[in-house]
Amino acid sequence: MSTVPDPTSPTRLLRLMLIGAGARGSAYARYAASTGRAEVVAVAEPDPRRAAEARKAHPNAEFVSEWQHLAARPPRADAVIIATPDRDHAEPAIRFAELGYHLLLEKPMATTERDARAVIDAVRRAGVMLSVCHVLRYTPFTIGVKEIIDAGRLGDIVSVEHLEPVGWWHQAHSYVRGDWRREDLSSPMLLAKSCHDLDWIGYIIGKPARRVSSFGGLMHFRSENRPASATENCLTCPVEPTCPYSAKRLYLGCLGDPEREIWPLDVVTGARTVEGVEEALRDGPYGRCVYACDNDVVDHQVVSLQYEGGATASFTMTAFTPFTHRRTRIFGTHGCLEGDGVKAVLTDFVTGSEQTLVLGTPGSDAGSGGHDGGDEGLMDAFLDAIATGDPSPILSDLVTSLESHRIAWAAERSRHTGAVQPLGN
Repeated sequence: MSTVPDPTSPTRLLRLMLIGAGARGSAYARYAASTGRAEVVAVAEPDPRRAAEARKAHPNAEFVSEWQHLAARPPRADAVIIATPDRDHAEPAIRFAELGYHLLLEKPMATTERDARAVIDAVRRAGVMLSVCHVLRYTPFTIGVKEIIDAGRLGDIVSVEHLEPVGWWHQAHSYVRGDWRREDLSSPMLLAKSCHDLDWIGYIIGKPARRVSSFGGLMHFRSENRPASATENCLTCPVEPTCPYSAKRLYLGCLGDPEREIWPLDVVTGARTVEGVEEALRDGPYGRCVYACDNDVVDHQVVSLQYEGGATASFTMTAFTPFTHRRTRIFGTHGCLEGDGVKAVLTDFVTGSEQTLVLGTPGSDAGSGGHDGGDEGLMDAFLDAIATGDPSPILSDLVTSLESHRIAWAAERSRHTGAVQPLGN
């Protein structure tokens, strides 16, 4: 008997498995369950604390430590959410596709082109649906911008400027002290952090990229920039009160804030007391001096792109900003648009007029973890696709999902060699 039930059965809850109950996977699963349209029937998570938290959210689910247990004796389910560490995306994606499950796959879909193509091949052979988590396509802001472009209000798109402001403390948390600090443990930062930004630019321009160049590196978070009197842990460091990257200030400052206790604090510790947080900083990786870590990913990078037809784009990712909304400028032949993820200022070249449009949610917080509504929009689209058997709500197909990854890999080759990289079909 098939392990995949008929999702179109009237009033039936969609059944999901969660592979990896970290911050991203848990967010998707919680939202799916909160809609009343889906239930999580199985969770694979090796970390005991994360598994315990997931059990609170999904008390009726089956829990195992390794995803292979679920693949060996698959429960009846419609789809799998795969949110394992970056280097562990491809293997479970391929296996669960072969078993007939639809897939929601956290980005990056894989850390090598060979593995990404293997995922795509498995999905095609099995005839299942794949939604890569390019969440920026699903935000209210993006939907509004696309409507403006598709209505012809900007004319032909000539160029795009796009900034991802990573945020000084976010860089320290995730990319200096955290799980994404080293390429051999995760992937290049451009792939780990920004493949959905590269996807977003292509979505706006509407054509494939043909040439890529890139510059950047690890400039600041290096041992030679460590203050002379700094110690290796923020709790004992005399420089800590004046250091922008103080772990003590960051994580103790999360206490009492419900959103920041979920993220970033929950990555560090389950404790919600001063004593508990300080113990985690003393004994774990998140209290380390940012100039005494084993990080090697970039802290700034620029990417230049030329698209089919001649349009160009520039993308900047930098740590040295507030943690806030992306900033974008889109230049067309009939008008231009400047946006911040919530508001857009549209200039009409015929009338010379400026119009300010609220496209996103006023007061939304880029640091809330929901990507300004993109997480919810992504999951709603995925559930719609499963429930109807129609993949059209999923806004990035297999080819376009791979495109952003290929751009990231080409940009890394350019950054290392100094040469412009062609992108063929």
